[in-house]
Amino acid sequence: MAVDYTVIVVYLAGMLAMGWWGMRRAKSKSDFLVAGRRLGPVMYSGTMAAIVLGGASTIGGVGLGYQYGLSGAWMVFTIGLGLLALSVFFSARIARLRVYTVSEMLDLRYGGRAGVISGVVMWAYTLMLAVTSTIAYATIFDVLFDMNRTLAIVLGGSIVVAYSTLGGMWSITLTDMVQFVVKTIGVLLLLLPMAVVKAGGFSEMKAKLPTEYFDPLGIGGETIFTYVLIYTFGMLIGQDIWQRVFTARGDRTAKWGGTVAGTYCLVYALAGAVIGTAAKVLYPKLPSADTAFATIVKDELPVGVRGLVLAAALAAVMSTSSGALIACATVANNDIWSRLRGAVRRTEDEHEHDEVKGNRAFILVMGIAVICTAIALDNVVEALTVAYNLLVGGLLVPILGGLLWKRGTVHGALASVVVGGLAVIGLMATYGILANQPVYYGLLLSLAAYVIVSLATPATDAAVLATWRERLAGRDAEPMSEPVPVHQ
Repeated sequence: MAVDYTVIVVYLAGMLAMGWWGMRRAKSKSDFLVAGRRLGPVMYSGTMAAIVLGGASTIGGVGLGYQYGLSGAWMVFTIGLGLLALSVFFSARIARLRVYTVSEMLDLRYGGRAGVISGVVMWAYTLMLAVTSTIAYATIFDVLFDMNRTLAIVLGGSIVVAYSTLGGMWSITLTDMVQFVVKTIGVLLLLLPMAVVKAGGFSEMKAKLPTEYFDPLGIGGETIFTYVLIYTFGMLIGQDIWQRVFTARGDRTAKWGGTVAGTYCLVYALAGAVIGTAAKVLYPKLPSADTAFATIVKDELPVGVRGLVLAAALAAVMSTSSGALIACATVANNDIWSRLRGAVRRTEDEHEHDEVKGNRAFILVMGIAVICTAIALDNVVEALTVAYNLLVGGLLVPILGGLLWKRGTVHGALASVVVGGLAVIGLMATYGILANQPVYYGLLLSLAAYVIVSLATPATDAAVLATWRERLAGRDAEPMSEPVPVHQ
């Protein structure tokens, strides 16, 4: 294992070095939170794919393949569909808004007063998303070093908090690009073919497994519908995803770079399901489907390759964890703390160093909170379900309504957030966290509240809508950063 350990240690040291390098680049609020809004298509595609394909997509995707066969790809597949929909239909308009958070977009569209409440919901989502990624360190470090769960969470979480705090989005962008390359080599180019060969090829897999393992809809129509509702729509509105859209240099980068990343996700989804299916042939009686990834890596791969593939799993977890962490800190600082204390908004070129320090402090504080919460919790699936139920049930309608329906009002948006959020929480308490009903009924109630209250209240002021349209068109916004060819 010495070679594998060396690969992992070098990888982790590289992540910290990138954080230090990113710190030298992050000289303004724009640099720190959105990488100066100047990523070219290559870096944008790589980092966007890295943020959406985390531990749940890698370890969980293989686990679903182990349990259901090829139809286990649907969870990650719907994530890819959501990213494609975001990139093709909405990303250009989102990038032109030149904001930092989803709540700022809601304030711009509805004329204020929607920020704090929507910010609290988005903060809860990003916090739980960061927690679920941090919990996953325990699985990987247990395979690597037979490490205590708490120590593994503290070690993995501390590395992510360190490089995220140092350089903000610049550090995260650089590390995510490396993580994208590592995941591509480790999972797609090494683990996938080796797993199929070890299982005897597709003909042997078909001979040893039930036919439903090769049914594209074997996981069930209701489950697929729920995945679409939660993950596809979740991709359209999450702060962690939008904050990456804000890093794009321009409309074309956001649209086409995101389309490439979404297509990559579809390939990754199928790869995870095939690896899980191969693991079912090799280890038909594992105690838990979630151990399939670690088991096949540990027992079937040669020295060195095993370390690189485990580094790929670590990369998947770290990319999602760091993206969720900076999103959580950005929302906590910009949408909640600054509003509650009545701070006056500053222009982009005022007090930039103070704002970088403030955002850096919030990442550190939120990072410590994430690590402590991850130690206290154990069920990753439940935590992730709570996060996405709150996000979709509380914020999907007012966000998409604001982009698509000019009659929507701030009162309708607030009613939608409150009714949808409370309905989801109450229904989860009634039906159970993992039930489908909370997000189904919560979303319907949120939509009803939005439409009814919007129609019953005065239309949004014409001046507010005019400003909104100007921003959507790319006018009346902060100046664009000068393109930097190296980021192509």
